[in-house]
Amino acid sequence: MASTSSPAVPKTQPKLPLKQIPGDYGTPFFGAIKDRYDFFYNQGRDQFFKARIQKYNSTVFRTNMPPGPFIASNPKVVTVLDAISFPILFDNSKVEKRDIFDGTYMPSTDFTGGYRICSFLDPSEAKHTSLKNFFLSLLSANHKNVIPLFHTHFTDLFVKAEAQLLKDGKSDFNTLNDKTSFDFIFELFFGKNPSDTTLGSKGSTLVTLWLLPQLSPQLTLGLPKLFNVFEDFLLHTFPFPALFVKPAYNKVYKAFYQSAAKALDEAESNFGISRDEACHNLVFLVCFNAYGGMKLLFPSLLKWVGLAGEDLHGKLRDEIRAVVKEAGGKITLAALDKMTLTKSVVYEALRIDPSVPFQYGKAKEDLIIESHDAAFEIKKGEIIFGYQTIATRDGKIFKNPEEFVGDRFVGEGEKLLKYVWWSNGPETVSPAAGNKQCAGKDLVVLMNRIMLVEFFLRYDTFTLDVGTFLLGPKVTFKTLTPASS
Repeated sequence: MASTSSPAVPKTQPKLPLKQIPGDYGTPFFGAIKDRYDFFYNQGRDQFFKARIQKYNSTVFRTNMPPGPFIASNPKVVTVLDAISFPILFDNSKVEKRDIFDGTYMPSTDFTGGYRICSFLDPSEAKHTSLKNFFLSLLSANHKNVIPLFHTHFTDLFVKAEAQLLKDGKSDFNTLNDKTSFDFIFELFFGKNPSDTTLGSKGSTLVTLWLLPQLSPQLTLGLPKLFNVFEDFLLHTFPFPALFVKPAYNKVYKAFYQSAAKALDEAESNFGISRDEACHNLVFLVCFNAYGGMKLLFPSLLKWVGLAGEDLHGKLRDEIRAVVKEAGGKITLAALDKMTLTKSVVYEALRIDPSVPFQYGKAKEDLIIESHDAAFEIKKGEIIFGYQTIATRDGKIFKNPEEFVGDRFVGEGEKLLKYVWWSNGPETVSPAAGNKQCAGKDLVVLMNRIMLVEFFLRYDTFTLDVGTFLLGPKVTFKTLTPASS
């Protein structure tokens, strides 16, 4: 249970009244199980947090976060769900990021060749600096290839989607996107299509097999209530042994090791990282961070743009086609930078539906955080948790926060980008060796912009059905109207 004693007086008096953090953790063991069932089954993810905000009349409170027993030894967190308190999670002088990438549990390093991958390292660790600089160097070296490779791979996706529509009257974007995204990101980093390696056409399937056991403690399959107990026992009670996906991972690792010789040479000679450790980190960067993100990002982008309707579609296609025409029919970085609405739409999709909504950090010292209304003391060693999907819909920062507003970040709206945190940091900050911001932040924004440009150069408008699959939306095209001009 949470302490009921009065909060200690901090060294520096906060501007807002200092209050006890509301909420508790329930009885040992069973409290965590109850919260887990509320999170996955009784309330669902968003309502789990909204109900507690209403109950405590506070966006800062105590609760347990799944998975709890027996995967996580300590599920207790202090939750921050507003735009003022949330940024504490990005202050590496006050919070530690060691082994907390996935939350209150850490998958076995057997999934990653026995190494603690960069995502699980704190910036204070020397190896974090070496690996992050290696990643940033690799991304910089391949930046110029993004636009032409994206065009090649996603043109093929659109051709296949059109064929599916003609044959079946609908097209499953997610399935096409999975293979296309993996092929694109692999060729971007290593200069060859994975079909030309030992992976053949099975790369995305093998990677997904490796990803799912690591993410299963955060998943629900959406089965009928009759199966809730069975699913909870299977996914959320015991860690999934890496042994079962070892053959799939070994195939992926072997293909990476053979294809990434130049990158591994650079890791060894310029950054002092062994080839084996560098390769396991590359697998994680490309497959977990990049490909895993693309599995969620592109369906989410098309979901929100599709649901926005023909008015937004018309404005996007007019802007995109005018700027590309002005650029001589070419998609260039300079042209993309002139597309203010297109940029805003991408930022709005990332705000309203961030692909990695959970952030965690462990307090390095006793500290004071503030929400809009009060100040709270957090003790050294306590885990701070933020659910970005609610924090980036803060009604005291954003007008109509639950609505997708395509031009939200146009003109004066650009000032609000400091409250867009999809990359594990503000959009106004750049990734660096000393922070935990996504190394591929700029690449992700660029890819989303190119997706819209390629899409609306090819189509005037589209309609779709939207469902849910595991951690993100499932998009099915119903119509794709070819460009009329």
